[in-house]
Amino acid sequence: MVPLKTRILLADDHTVVRQGLRFILDSEPDLEVVAEAANGTEAVARALKDDIDLAILDIAMPTMTGLQAARELSRHRPDLKMLILSMHDDEGYLYEALKAGTAGYVLKSVADRDLVEAVRAAMRGEPFLYAGAERALVRDYVQRARAGEELVEEPLTPREQQIVKLIAESNTNRQIAELLTISEKTVETHRANILEKLGMRDRVELTRYAIRRGFVEP
Repeated sequence: MVPLKTRILLADDHTVVRQGLRFILDSEPDLEVVAEAANGTEAVARALKDDIDLAILDIAMPTMTGLQAARELSRHRPDLKMLILSMHDDEGYLYEALKAGTAGYVLKSVADRDLVEAVRAAMRGEPFLYAGAERALVRDYVQRARAGEELVEEPLTPREQQIVKLIAESNTNRQIAELLTISEKTVETHRANILEKLGMRDRVELTRYAIRRGFVEP
C-alpha cells in the first residue's frame, strides 16, 4: 500500500544537486525528503532505518557507488524501493541498476521532468525507465547475443567491490581500514584475494577494472 506521504532518502555527493532535487520533490504534496547522504556508506546506513520508504541513489558517489549501495540494501532491506540517478545514458549502467534490484533509472539531465513520476511509479511497484531505455536494453541484448557474449556475473563480493573502489580512489590501506572499520591486515588480505581472482598485479590494473565496472568515473 502506497503511504499518504512517501518518505525519501536523497543520496548524492553534490550539495547543489541535492538541494535542487529536494526542492522538486518537496514541492509535491505526497512526497517528502526526510534524509540526505553525501556518500554510499552514509546512504546505506540511513536507508536501513524504517522511516525511509524510498532511496534515490546517485550512481557515482564516494565510498560506495549507487549500484553497490543498492545491492547492499536489496540484501538487508528488500522492502525498500530504490531509484538510481545518473548522468550516464548507458545501457550497461541501466542493466546493472535493474539487476541490483532498483525500480528504475533516472537521468539527471531530465530529473526535473522524470523524477516525481519515477518515485510514484516505484511506490506503486512499477518499473520506471527513461525515454528510449527499453530500446537501449533490447539493442544491448541483441548485440551481446550476436557476439556470442555471455553475461558474466561479478566475480567479486560486495566487500571486495567496495575495496576496489576505494583503492581506485587512491586510498591507502590504512585509510581503507579506517573507512571500513577493519584492520589493515584484513585490507591486505582482501587486496591479495582480489588480485588473485581478477588475475591482476597492481593498483593500476585494479583502477582500470574499477572504471570499466562503473565503480569510479574516469
